[in-house]
Amino acid sequence: MNAQKKNREESSAKPARRVKRELLKIDGKSVEIILRTNPRARRFIVKVDPASGEVSVVSPSSRSFDRALDFARKEKDWIAGRLADVPEPVQLEVGSVVMFRGVEYVIRMGEGKGAPVWIDRDAARPTIRVGGRPEHASRRLIDWLKREARRRIDERVEEYASQLGVRPKRITIRDTSSRWGSCSSARSLSFSWRLVLAPPAVLDYVVAHEVAHLRELNHKPRFWRLVELLVPDIERSQAWLSDHGAMLHRYAPRQRPLVD
Repeated sequence: MNAQKKNREESSAKPARRVKRELLKIDGKSVEIILRTNPRARRFIVKVDPASGEVSVVSPSSRSFDRALDFARKEKDWIAGRLADVPEPVQLEVGSVVMFRGVEYVIRMGEGKGAPVWIDRDAARPTIRVGGRPEHASRRLIDWLKREARRRIDERVEEYASQLGVRPKRITIRDTSSRWGSCSSARSLSFSWRLVLAPPAVLDYVVAHEVAHLRELNHKPRFWRLVELLVPDIERSQAWLSDHGAMLHRYAPRQRPLVD
């Protein structure tokens, strides 16, 4: 069998995933419900993204979309409760307030510093200045935050890896919604850029956690001893993430793309 024919047969044998949008009245408001198929699903599953508030129902096939929507109607009270916990989104624009390293900064325009974004240390309140045209402020600020995240995370990885005598293969900075950091069996580390919004101790803890996995790819007592060797008071950082982590996703919320 030649490669082209084999690829065509494999493609035709693979069940297509479909997506459909519907509106559902919840607490008097029209809420968009995204119906998705997953051939591996054995039942209907309702999900509410804790960061974006996206409501989705997973269905085994597109033929059961009507039943999936009925299932969502039966779960309206549960959905309403989860939506009530979703933080209000904050678009990063001039006049907005953004958390950076655990401190709230107001975003203002500025000129003359030779950099697209900088911290104004002479302002009466914590202020981040953005140069250039106002309509470009959001993109410039997000780019700056991601660069700051990369810089600070790289510094901490190098420091902690040196202490443990390990070396990661790769460090990736992403915008993830379910994990603050991860370590793969291939020794690749991945982190959310939003960690730079949190207090420095929280970023340090997450980096130490993933670097420790380069030695112990588990959560056994020996692993936790390594983390405690690298950073103090890990319980406080864990509690901060548990209590306030979802809030970090309110800034320039990430939109999950639809796949038809």
